[in-house]
Amino acid sequence: LPEESQPLVAIAKADSYDPKLVKQQVQALFDSIGGVADVLQHGNRVAIKTNLTGGVNYEKLQGIPPIESYLTHPQVVRAAAELLRDAGATKIYIVEAVYELESWPTFEYQDMAKEIEAELIDLNYAEPYKDLVDTTSSSDPFYYESFKFNPVLNEVDAFVSISKMKCHNTAGVTHTMKNLFGIVPARFYTLNPSDVYRSAFHGTGGEPNQRVPGVIVDLNRARPVNLGIVDGIWTCEGGEGAWVGNVKQVKPNVLLAGKNPVSTDAVATAVMGFDPTADYPNEP
Repeated sequence: LPEESQPLVAIAKADSYDPKLVKQQVQALFDSIGGVADVLQHGNRVAIKTNLTGGVNYEKLQGIPPIESYLTHPQVVRAAAELLRDAGATKIYIVEAVYELESWPTFEYQDMAKEIEAELIDLNYAEPYKDLVDTTSSSDPFYYESFKFNPVLNEVDAFVSISKMKCHNTAGVTHTMKNLFGIVPARFYTLNPSDVYRSAFHGTGGEPNQRVPGVIVDLNRARPVNLGIVDGIWTCEGGEGAWVGNVKQVKPNVLLAGKNPVSTDAVATAVMGFDPTADYPNEP
């Protein structure tokens, strides 16, 4: 691509979740990618997808709060929401298919959303709409031609994915694009009725290493990301959460943002010290 048309990805440093610092650095990210007014070019309703995977019942990693180790920190979401509102957004939804409703208050999202006048929506269900809707992915999908969505995902004018910078046992890494695993109700995507995660997205046997990346692409085609933000201030290494053995907290002290999710995730992968251009079946 000509230099002027190449996607921009910005990186900024932050050594804590101090609200003033986080907002200052998210603003710096937005300035570095040309502002976010164009993200709202089609209208002013925004959905922000956070990552609250795993629910409230896992033990903390070394006693460290999940939002400081493997879940998206609410201060990053708050900063992005406030800055998007400054750019013209009039309605902010914070969305996630949470494992249980207790996730919102436990991980400090309920009070934050109230303070910034954002609406929390559990993507497991249709509320505040009447029914879920089937949304087309692609006429030539890897695995799924369509997905069941809460209608808010189709009705918003801009979709923002704010993920935690992490390794992932199947996908290699989990950033902007992998974050979309949590936009569909788990109950429709299980291999067995007793499964509490989207086991059908993973498949069986040796299939997950190929199937998971394909499903990620299908999801991103069904609901394209207009802005990706990666929370790498404090995270974890060795896996994606407390349910994976030998996972520990690390403090990269970085934030990233970009309007092209592939480029954003490639840069985040490189920042982690991995090779984003590695060919399958080599891990990043």
